[in-house]
Amino acid sequence: MSLLLLSIYKSSKKDEMYLYVPKTDGLKNIPDALLSVFGTPVHVMDMPHKAGRNLARITDEKLRSEISEKGFYLQMPPQKEDYLLDLYNPDDSKYRDINR
Repeated sequence: MSLLLLSIYKSSKKDEMYLYVPKTDGLKNIPDALLSVFGTPVHVMDMPHKAGRNLARITDEKLRSEISEKGFYLQMPPQKEDYLLDLYNPDDSKYRDINR
Protein backbone atom coordinates (compact mmCIF):
# COMPACT_ATOMS: atom_id res chain seq x y z
CA MET A 1 0.00 0.00 0.00
CA SER A 2 2.36 2.74 -1.22
CA LEU A 3 -0.15 5.43 -2.19
CA LEU A 4 -3.32 5.94 -0.16
CA LEU A 5 -6.03 8.34 -1.29
CA LEU A 6 -7.57 9.88 1.83
CA SER A 7 -10.67 11.96 2.44
CA ILE A 8 -10.40 14.28 5.42
CA TYR A 9 -13.41 15.51 7.38
CA LYS A 10 -13.57 18.01 10.22
CA SER A 11 -15.97 17.81 13.13
CA SER A 12 -18.95 20.14 13.27
CA LYS A 13 -18.92 19.86 17.09
CA LYS A 14 -15.27 19.98 18.17
CA ASP A 15 -12.52 22.31 17.00
CA GLU A 16 -9.45 20.64 15.51
CA MET A 17 -10.97 17.13 15.45
CA TYR A 18 -10.57 15.36 12.10
CA LEU A 19 -11.41 12.00 10.52
CA TYR A 20 -9.10 10.47 7.91
CA VAL A 21 -10.74 7.77 5.79
CA PRO A 22 -9.87 6.01 2.54
CA LYS A 23 -11.64 7.91 -0.24
CA THR A 24 -12.99 4.66 -1.69
CA ASP A 25 -14.71 3.74 1.61
CA GLY A 26 -15.95 7.18 2.61
CA LEU A 27 -17.75 7.30 5.94
CA LYS A 28 -19.28 3.81 5.82
CA ASN A 29 -16.88 2.37 8.46
CA ILE A 30 -17.45 5.13 11.03
CA PRO A 31 -19.40 3.87 14.08
CA ASP A 32 -22.63 5.70 14.93
CA ALA A 33 -21.38 6.33 18.48
CA LEU A 34 -18.37 8.20 17.09
CA LEU A 35 -20.52 10.22 14.70
CA SER A 36 -22.78 11.31 17.56
CA VAL A 37 -19.75 12.85 19.32
CA PHE A 38 -18.07 14.03 16.10
CA GLY A 39 -21.18 15.65 14.66
CA THR A 40 -21.90 16.07 10.98
CA PRO A 41 -18.65 15.43 9.09
CA VAL A 42 -17.64 18.42 6.96
CA HIS A 43 -15.47 17.45 3.98
CA VAL A 44 -12.21 19.39 4.03
CA MET A 45 -10.23 17.78 1.21
CA ASP A 46 -9.03 14.66 -0.54
CA MET A 47 -5.31 13.98 -0.37
CA PRO A 48 -2.94 11.38 -1.79
CA HIS A 49 -0.72 10.06 0.98
CA LYS A 50 2.61 8.49 0.08
CA ALA A 51 4.08 5.74 2.26
CA GLY A 52 6.77 6.91 4.65
CA ARG A 53 5.54 10.53 4.80
CA ASN A 54 4.43 11.70 8.22
CA LEU A 55 1.65 14.21 8.71
CA ALA A 56 1.83 17.11 11.17
CA ARG A 57 0.43 15.22 14.19
CA ILE A 58 0.71 11.56 13.17
CA THR A 59 3.30 9.19 11.82
CA ASP A 60 2.68 7.34 8.58
CA GLU A 61 2.93 4.03 10.42
CA LYS A 62 0.25 4.97 12.98
CA LEU A 63 -2.08 6.42 10.32
CA ARG A 64 -1.90 3.33 8.12
CA SER A 65 -2.22 0.98 11.08
CA GLU A 66 -5.39 2.69 12.34
CA ILE A 67 -6.93 2.80 8.86
CA SER A 68 -6.22 -0.88 8.18
CA GLU A 69 -7.54 -1.97 11.61
CA LYS A 70 -10.53 0.37 12.04
CA GLY A 71 -11.17 1.79 8.59
CA PHE A 72 -10.47 5.35 9.80
CA TYR A 73 -8.11 7.50 11.84
CA LEU A 74 -9.53 10.00 14.35
CA GLN A 75 -7.29 12.99 15.04
CA MET A 76 -8.10 14.49 18.41
CA PRO A 77 -7.62 18.18 19.21
CA PRO A 78 -4.24 19.01 20.72
CA GLN A 79 -4.02 19.44 24.48
CA LYS A 80 -4.37 23.09 25.44
CA GLU A 81 -1.61 24.64 27.50
CA ASP A 82 -2.72 25.77 30.97
CA TYR A 83 -1.95 29.41 30.27
CA LEU A 84 -4.24 29.34 27.20
CA LEU A 85 -7.23 28.10 29.16
CA ASP A 86 -7.72 31.59 30.61
CA LEU A 87 -8.49 32.85 27.11
CA TYR A 88 -11.62 30.74 27.02
CA ASN A 89 -12.82 31.69 30.52
CA PRO A 90 -12.11 35.39 30.88
CA ASP A 91 -12.10 36.48 34.50
CA ASP A 92 -10.82 39.93 35.31
CA SER A 93 -10.54 39.15 39.04
CA LYS A 94 -6.90 38.16 38.61
CA TYR A 95 -6.15 41.69 37.39
CA ARG A 96 -7.71 43.46 40.38
CA ASP A 97 -5.54 44.75 43.17
CA ILE A 98 -6.44 42.67 46.25
CA ASN A 99 -4.84 45.21 48.63
CA ARG A 100 -7.35 47.97 47.90
